[in-house]
Amino acid sequence: MKTVFITGGTGYIGTRLIRSLLNNGHRVIALVRKGSENKVPAGCEIVIGDPLEASSFQQHIPKDAVFIQLLGVSHPSPSKAEQFKQIDLRSVKASADASSVAGISHFIYISVSMVPSKIMEAYQHIRKQGEEYCLSKNLQCTFIRPWYVLGPGHRWPILLLPFYGIANLVPAWRQKIKGMGLVTISQMINTLVKAVDLEPVKKRIIEIEEIKRN
Repeated sequence: MKTVFITGGTGYIGTRLIRSLLNNGHRVIALVRKGSENKVPAGCEIVIGDPLEASSFQQHIPKDAVFIQLLGVSHPSPSKAEQFKQIDLRSVKASADASSVAGISHFIYISVSMVPSKIMEAYQHIRKQGEEYCLSKNLQCTFIRPWYVLGPGHRWPILLLPFYGIANLVPAWRQKIKGMGLVTISQMINTLVKAVDLEPVKKRIIEIEEIKRN
C-alpha cells in the first residue's frame, strides 16, 4: 500500500482514479477547495487548501508519498492560453514546490504529447514548462503524455477516426498521427495506477503508444 496525494481529484480523471487507487488498497489524500468536499469519492481523505499556493497544503503531504498532479483547465483550446498560465502552470509549480518541501518519493504529472501542433501550441508550451519546473526541483518524475482522452462527455474526436485511418497510410503523416493518437479514460486510469507502483527515477516519459497498452 502506498500513500497517494492528488490535486484535481474532483475532475474527469480524478474521481475515477481515486476509486481505482482505493480499490487497489492505496491510501489516497485529495487536495480540494472549500465547498468541494462532497465531490470526492468515499474512502478518500481530504485536505482543504488552495492548489495555487504551496503553503496552504504542503504540511499535509506525507513524507515519501506519491504525488499526482491532475489539476488543469478542462477542455483545452487555443482560446484558453491565459488560463493555462494562471491555472495549469501556477498549480504545477505550487505542487512541485510543496512536494519538494514535503520530501515525496515520486511526482506524477499528466502532461501532453509534444508532437508539434499549431492548434495546441500554447497548451504544449505550458505543459513543457511544467515538466521542466518539476525537474528543476530535483523531484523523481513520471510525465504521462496523452493527446486526447476519450470518455463520457469527451467523445467528439471519434468523428476524426476516418481521417486518422487515412493519415496512417501516408508515410509523411504517420509519425505525427501517432503523436496525436486517442486514448480512453480506462487506459489513462490504468496507466496512472501502474505508474504509482513504478520505481521512481529522475525522469520517465510515458507516451501515447505505451498508454494504449494499459
